[in-house]
Amino acid sequence: MFWTSGAARAARRIATAAALGGGGLTALGALTYGLLIAEAMVARKIVGRPHGETGPASDGVYGPLPGDAAPGEPISMVMLGDSTAVGLGLTDPADTPAVNIALGLATVAERPVRLHVYGESGAESVHLDGQIDRAIEEGPDIAVVFIGANDVTSATSPARAVRHLQAAVRRLREAGAEVVVGTCPDLGTIRPIAQPLRWVTRRWSRLLAAAQTVAVIEAGGRTVAFADLLGPEFEANPAEMFGPDRYHPSAQGYLQSAYAVLPSVCAALGLWPESEPLRGKGSQLAAMAVEEPGTEVTATRGAGEAVGPPGRRAALLRRRSGPLSNG
Repeated sequence: MFWTSGAARAARRIATAAALGGGGLTALGALTYGLLIAEAMVARKIVGRPHGETGPASDGVYGPLPGDAAPGEPISMVMLGDSTAVGLGLTDPADTPAVNIALGLATVAERPVRLHVYGESGAESVHLDGQIDRAIEEGPDIAVVFIGANDVTSATSPARAVRHLQAAVRRLREAGAEVVVGTCPDLGTIRPIAQPLRWVTRRWSRLLAAAQTVAVIEAGGRTVAFADLLGPEFEANPAEMFGPDRYHPSAQGYLQSAYAVLPSVCAALGLWPESEPLRGKGSQLAAMAVEEPGTEVTATRGAGEAVGPPGRRAALLRRRSGPLSNG
């Protein structure tokens, strides 16, 4: 099995290379990385380029309205990232992950949520900076980021992708926002991608997800493991969980991602009871997290410090979530 202690070391090397401005070849090896680039180019041709397309307009206020009895001030939420953040392939805003997270958050908080979606179809981690420029103007309380798949299919080096994501999380945290990142999904579950390309993309996407986890917690954010979210249920029910392009999720598939993230969003804002976490080194927990969808990893204090050296302590929580009524 790939996700052993070696995976934790690989994730740590990528995150370290990102911090030092390296290329990330230390984790994959030059020959392997060259193969991945070639295979990723094939993947791009298979799944196509969704640039220029977008999901339905989802900005708005959700939950109790300002005129309702004592609703409180709206929570400001921004949604950043790629096509999965905007709900590409959907037509009804109510089906998008951003709206479902906003509705769930409003239900738990008993307050309205003002939502702004700045994600863009085809976005890679390098594009987050421009999205954040606009998002910060809203003074967000919480930022949700779905990113990583296009970094794989565009053959972006893992270290470069992680470096941009970590910088994005730091900018959002410095602006006063809590941050929850849905990590790179397991692209090895996409049916139009045949073997051996599926194995290669699975290895790359999971390695990127683990490295994203290490980098995000060191920047003060939280992660939710998406590496297996397109897993057994998607493979068992592809007609239900995937959209017509067999690559992006259907409305039900997007709903799954929203419900996986919602508990961490609520916990980040102090609205969700914290269960007893598993504690350990961030890189080790990152490798574990990619095996279980919806698993959250967040930084924890060690030796009196909120931020420490590479390999700092973190906490893993196995969140259990289910659909919330929007009524």
